[in-house]
Amino acid sequence: MNRNLAIKLGVIALLMLLLMIPLLMIGGMVSDRQQLRDGVLADIARSSSGEQHLTGPILVVPYRKMVREWKTHEKTGARYLEEREERSRLYFLPEQFQLNGHVLTEERKRGIYQARLYHSDNQVSGYFQVPAQYGISDDYADYRFEPAFLSVGISDIRGIENDLKLRLNDAEITFAAGSGDRLLANGVHAPLADIDSVNGQRLSFAFDLKLQGTEQLWVTPVGRESKVQLSSTWPHPSFVGEFLPVKHEVNDNGFIADWQTSFFATNFAQVLDDCANDNNCEAYNSREFGVSFVDPVDQYLKTDRAIKYALLFIALTFAGFFLFEVLKRLAVHPVQYGLVGLALALFYLLLLSLSEHLPFATAYAIAAVACVSLLGVYLAAVLHSALRGLGFAAALAALYSMLYGLLRAEDYALLMGSLLVFGLLAGVMLLTRKLDWYGVGKPDASSAV
Repeated sequence: MNRNLAIKLGVIALLMLLLMIPLLMIGGMVSDRQQLRDGVLADIARSSSGEQHLTGPILVVPYRKMVREWKTHEKTGARYLEEREERSRLYFLPEQFQLNGHVLTEERKRGIYQARLYHSDNQVSGYFQVPAQYGISDDYADYRFEPAFLSVGISDIRGIENDLKLRLNDAEITFAAGSGDRLLANGVHAPLADIDSVNGQRLSFAFDLKLQGTEQLWVTPVGRESKVQLSSTWPHPSFVGEFLPVKHEVNDNGFIADWQTSFFATNFAQVLDDCANDNNCEAYNSREFGVSFVDPVDQYLKTDRAIKYALLFIALTFAGFFLFEVLKRLAVHPVQYGLVGLALALFYLLLLSLSEHLPFATAYAIAAVACVSLLGVYLAAVLHSALRGLGFAAALAALYSMLYGLLRAEDYALLMGSLLVFGLLAGVMLLTRKLDWYGVGKPDASSAV
């Protein structure tokens, strides 16, 4: 390889490295705009209601217990009986817990940003089986039970949209504000009376809960047997949490998803006991599942993924120029390489700014057409032929089409990208298979294809 060719390749490599600077700046701008968007969404959630976590209902029975303990006096050595009263609570989980919910979504805008809120209409039902003497077999007479209550945890009570009424057996009870228990934090509770604690009792419950939230809805499967069904008109659900639906159907009209769990799968009774007695609440806080009502891939993530292919685009374009130089004996100045590289980099800035105001597909099409048109006109002059400029523009349009396919086909992006690079490399090798690289740049060298 002669010296001039080596210098030209070095300059091209240096230009590609320099073009990484604007690409990195645009990538940083994507992150900044995404953080700004997230801050606006958080502000919208603060002024309305955030993501909702529904836990319960749980039957809570406060009690006082007389504890007697023999002790020895430190000075006299005499033994004496010490009596003290301890306060604690019993927790009972439903034997059966069912939730049927239908969710409608809406958009709230602030400036150019929008948050997705949902309204969930839920019917909650099931029953408790209260054991005889609350399941206490030893020293039952030492217990003094206070009025029991049914507690429901709702993470953001501002989202409650209806007057909550508990239907318990044949009675109707109005819920009061506050969950009444530290384990459930925010929420509501319903005071209960006349529970047959001596013989045990079955308590059937039902209530309707209309709940507004932002982006995500979570449910904790508190029952020995839990069945949850959620349906919505939102066509892009993301199922999150510890348990996936046992059955779901998703189409353009929305989704229907069914969850079913048992104590064997959740171990929730033990988890609740660990949290209540040992303050080990990590597992308790994670035993939930739900649905996310957000776009799985938003415009910022798509733009960020597109930027990852920018260096490949620039390299392919520069490789095309270089092939024209060695095959067609055309001289392309490094400044012209640099201007074309800047135009390719500005595509991503156009894409970012347009996608904040337009659907991503429309923004991508406008940015791609603008860049391809600009480069087509410019390259027609650089390559001394309108036909060559049009051919380069067509090749760039094909590359942008392939990139859009890569962005849409997330699961097959690696496969499609690998095939694209392999095909382009094969084309370059076929075009230069008879080229005398030692003769490139010499006055008497000839190029044969």
